[in-house]
Amino acid sequence: MSQSTRAVMGLAALAGLMSIAFGALAAHGVSDPTAQTWLRIGSNYQLAHAVAAWAGLAAMPRRRAARCAGWAFIAGALIFSGTLYAMALGAPRWFGAITPIGGVVMMAGWTILAWAAFRSSADSL
Repeated sequence: MSQSTRAVMGLAALAGLMSIAFGALAAHGVSDPTAQTWLRIGSNYQLAHAVAAWAGLAAMPRRRAARCAGWAFIAGALIFSGTLYAMALGAPRWFGAITPIGGVVMMAGWTILAWAAFRSSADSL
């Protein structure tokens, strides 16, 4: 397994851990309904993309495109979820203007992963 693949898989595991922690914070640590919503949304998206990064690499471990998709999932989730977490914890609301950038990066990851899957022969998946 390449160093890049290990890095993405390790970061995906940490992203999964963070998503559970922030989901628990939403359920038990904050009382503001808006903050709870931001934490839950961030947690859901971060967990989904942590799993996607892991699964894409597990399915196509030698495909550079799968590694690129994994990096996009991790970076996009960090931007998207991170800005929501920051606002829930008191950051200025203008952080919300940054959030869609993370969404676009996550969508790019899905596009790259789909391209890699369609480009691969059935035998190489």
